[in-house]
Amino acid sequence: MTNFIISGLLWTLALYGLIEIIRTIISSFMNTKSEGIYMIIGIKDEEERIECELRSLLFNIVYRKELDLKNIIIADLNSSDSCKEILCKLKKDYDFVKIMQWDECKKIVDKISNT
Repeated sequence: MTNFIISGLLWTLALYGLIEIIRTIISSFMNTKSEGIYMIIGIKDEEERIECELRSLLFNIVYRKELDLKNIIIADLNSSDSCKEILCKLKKDYDFVKIMQWDECKKIVDKISNT
């Protein structure tokens, strides 16, 4: 009797494992289309370091292909004029860089968190 219970339990676990493997394989084929990663960077008065940091990040994205980023959103928190000039220059160099005010960025994040 105990042998029958142990065999039944092992067969149940084996079938469950087989079903999970099949489900994992099917889901991996169904989800092959990736929308990429969206990165949001908040800055405020960082004109000394922002260009170096962003260019380093963009180099890794564009040339090394380390990340699959579709958009980089830079949330400007009332930066100075020189910082805004640097951001506009980066936006011209890289078409996937977007500059927004913090309020606009917060609305996007709130919309994503509500879905």
